[in-house]
Amino acid sequence: MRAAVLTEFGAPLTVREVPDPEPAGGEVLVEVLATCVLPYAAEVFGGVRNYPLVPPVVPGLGGVGRIVHAGADATRLCVGDLVWCDPTVRSRDDALTPDIALQGWSSRGDGGARLARHLHDGAFAELMRVPTENVFPLPAAAGDDPARWAALAVHAVPYGGLLAGGLQAGETLLVSGATGNFGSSAVAVGLAMGAGRVVVPGRNRAALALLADRFGPRVRPVALGGEEAADRAAMSAAADGPIDMVIDLLPPGAPSSAARAAAMTVREYGRVVLMGGIGMLGGDDLALPYPWIMRNSITVRGQWMGPRTANVGIIRLLASGALDLAPERVRSFPLDAVNDAVAYAASHGGPFDRTALTPPAG
Repeated sequence: MRAAVLTEFGAPLTVREVPDPEPAGGEVLVEVLATCVLPYAAEVFGGVRNYPLVPPVVPGLGGVGRIVHAGADATRLCVGDLVWCDPTVRSRDDALTPDIALQGWSSRGDGGARLARHLHDGAFAELMRVPTENVFPLPAAAGDDPARWAALAVHAVPYGGLLAGGLQAGETLLVSGATGNFGSSAVAVGLAMGAGRVVVPGRNRAALALLADRFGPRVRPVALGGEEAADRAAMSAAADGPIDMVIDLLPPGAPSSAARAAAMTVREYGRVVLMGGIGMLGGDDLALPYPWIMRNSITVRGQWMGPRTANVGIIRLLASGALDLAPERVRSFPLDAVNDAVAYAASHGGPFDRTALTPPAG
């Protein structure tokens, strides 16, 4: 098969022939129809983000595809089925604290590194082997535009965070980092889950206007000025009532003060979910006041990706139309143009901009 290979950090990806993957027990083989190229992929491949990929490696974070081979442990999946491949791989020998790797992308700790060595290659290829439990059926409509449905790689992230925070219908949600690629997805997903209103702070006024125009009065934009106390007051005022939950999806380059200002708008007994990259490239860590957390009974939790069941939920939201993919701006690239795709994604990382790689064999 043909695949795009990261031979070393800082070098362009190389498209070349590599051996077809051979699925073992508990795995399926999938023909990749489309995979999302994330806006920060260039930073990963350039070594800026210091991800634990080990070249040579076929990168790529999940994808839409068709099953080519299913093992004996698959009782419902069949050859030819259209599926979503969840990149979040978990070890099977510890139900309480499983090790985690993002196939073809990242991992956590020594155990995650072992998983990444076993499932080394991701979706920038014509074929990919995937754990059986990471494959989820898609509606037939996804086959008409798999590049658009590859946005599951983005939408599944905030959905996992909103589930972790227990977002309820009618609640007020604040999305810290709302004008970014993942943050704008959190706005759309939160509304699809029934949020009564969503406060969307940011400095990019054009992006704030886009969110307000797309979603209407349930979205409350706030133009930030960079002064922590003033920004916190402006976000609280825009909510026009208590803020039940805050989800932070700010990128690594954002100041911790921005995340803190957003988090501290939450009401007594409110919830704060941290999913962003604050501190990953250095800089100040997030410092939330102990007395404020304790006396207001605030729940603060981190969340990396989501549970397996989140895949079913996010697919249902898309299939029902509650989460609408139609307005998203999708640009597709063939496998041979993978480096163009990476460059395009880096310069098109705003709300609802999607870049897809479509590597099927001819």
